[in-house]
Amino acid sequence: MTSPITSSESSDNYSLRGRVFHRIREDILRGKYKQNEALIEIKISEELGVSRTPVREAIRQLELEGLVTSIPNKGAIVTGISSKDIEDIYAIRSLIEGLAARWAAQNITDEQISELEEIVYLSEFHLSKRNFDQLYELDNRYHEKLYEISNSKILKHVLSDFHHYVQRVRKASLSSVERAEKSILEHKAILEAMKSGDYQKVESLTNNHIINTSKNVADKRIMENLKLDE
Repeated sequence: MTSPITSSESSDNYSLRGRVFHRIREDILRGKYKQNEALIEIKISEELGVSRTPVREAIRQLELEGLVTSIPNKGAIVTGISSKDIEDIYAIRSLIEGLAARWAAQNITDEQISELEEIVYLSEFHLSKRNFDQLYELDNRYHEKLYEISNSKILKHVLSDFHHYVQRVRKASLSSVERAEKSILEHKAILEAMKSGDYQKVESLTNNHIINTSKNVADKRIMENLKLDE
């Protein structure tokens, strides 16, 4: 069950509509609301402890993102993320994430290198313990740190959204020991190239990392388990 918007959430940088929007979007991306499911304004407003107005405004914003479709006489229906959307996201990421990593390599400080090294070390530790939830969170931290270090708010915004949209398939992918091991090795190789100052290699390795991830998430078993709409 969805919990109400809390006072701690109300202290963040979002407006009420923004907080409601992010909560509903998160629920869609996590699979709480399934594809073709109707979003009932009054039910959501009661669950979140807000009026219907911010819920209605959030749903309109979600429609602009393509996660929701308004159908006459039916209301707002969840579109969600399809397997085609995931293919598109990874195709785009494979072209531009390397650029973010290249720029990160050009800007990175010794302290930031240490932060990435710690993430890699903790990833290896949690993989050895088969702590896949922690491994998923560390993978998030690694990529978000690269976006941050790239010093491009445009790239960071685009890639962070893409990374977030495919969270369910990334989590399923990293639940495979074989893929998790390879992913960590690829993270280490990117970091070593950064430390050596080989920007072209950093870009190439990062693009290949995204391509390898996309091949893994394209596994029919992952798609079937997540019941993604074609």
